[in-house]
Amino acid sequence: MEVYLDNSATTKVFSEVAELMTKIMCTDYGNPSSLHTKGVMAEQYLRYALQTFSRLLKVNEKELIFTSGGTESDNLALMGAAFANRRQGNHIITTRIEHPAVLQTCGYLESCGFRVTYLPVDRSGRICLEDLQRTMTPETILVSIMHTNNEVGSLQPIAEAGALIRRMNPGTLFHVDAVQGFGKDRIYPKRINVDMMSVSGHKIHGPKGTGLLYVGERVKLQPILFGGGQQRGIRSGTENVPGIAGIAKAAEMMYASLDEDIRRLYALKQKFIEGVCRMEGVRLNGLNEGRIQGTAPHIVSVSIAGVRSEVLLHALEERGIYVSAGSACSARKPQPSATLKAMGVDKELLSSTIRFSFSIFTTEEEIDYTLQQMYDMIPMLRRFTRR
Repeated sequence: MEVYLDNSATTKVFSEVAELMTKIMCTDYGNPSSLHTKGVMAEQYLRYALQTFSRLLKVNEKELIFTSGGTESDNLALMGAAFANRRQGNHIITTRIEHPAVLQTCGYLESCGFRVTYLPVDRSGRICLEDLQRTMTPETILVSIMHTNNEVGSLQPIAEAGALIRRMNPGTLFHVDAVQGFGKDRIYPKRINVDMMSVSGHKIHGPKGTGLLYVGERVKLQPILFGGGQQRGIRSGTENVPGIAGIAKAAEMMYASLDEDIRRLYALKQKFIEGVCRMEGVRLNGLNEGRIQGTAPHIVSVSIAGVRSEVLLHALEERGIYVSAGSACSARKPQPSATLKAMGVDKELLSSTIRFSFSIFTTEEEIDYTLQQMYDMIPMLRRFTRR
């Protein structure tokens, strides 16, 4: 049996998405800026994508920018907003558990003279709104807080943070990295005072190399790419028509049965957690006071005392089960997870943590198989480690 439980790293593309992209690449391959029929046909796919996301997010089409993925969306939001609003202030707030696309961008902005405050998180991986309130100043031009943590599945109080920011300093912009949250929750940025929001295609069964940035009407952005002035000059470059149509089709399909899929994912998560907790020396990371409510429906982070994560990862792989030792973006860098450290996870467990992440294709049979393999192998791996 093959069991893929690394869906936070990437997901299987919907067959309908692949078919649509193939048609565009092989038949409707015109440049959307061209005035002939092929170009007009390509432009219609862009229109379809704008209309789709406008409807799903309940925003205006002119507030949507297509990018090459979550990383570019985060970079454009942070750098574009920081440089465009520098006269209003130079203070930025983010958290210690953001994706590297945010944290490293903030590091770059610090080298450019901006002051960045990194909010701590509690043991469940959530920020404290009082910390945010205490940190904000009249110089704060931007706050960036992720919706769903990609390693442990903790959810941040985005709506409450948005209301707090708007109340304290209406001029401060609020960016949300929703790469792991979009498609697993209904997120309407305008309703929760979010000014910019990042989305990625390959987390929702769409193509890699595709993304979206919602940019509210009041936001001033300085471009970070220059060229032909496509997408209102904010993101130049010939549009990736197959990819843009692909991410829109994937989003449309995710939303077709979203509520039902969310309920099913939570049921799978509960089943998996109950099974894992029957094992000795197991700690679950990112739960909300020990409950799955208030956490992502598709991510479970498990620390297993006495077993190194790489050892368990490859042992599971030998039995056809694919999981992750943390964020795929940093999996090849042998250093402890900054997220787990920020949450106060015991030092001896930092190198013994595995992330299991589900998708709408995950079945109960796959969960049962994975748990049985873990029951069989973990005692053996612990004995081997002690030797």
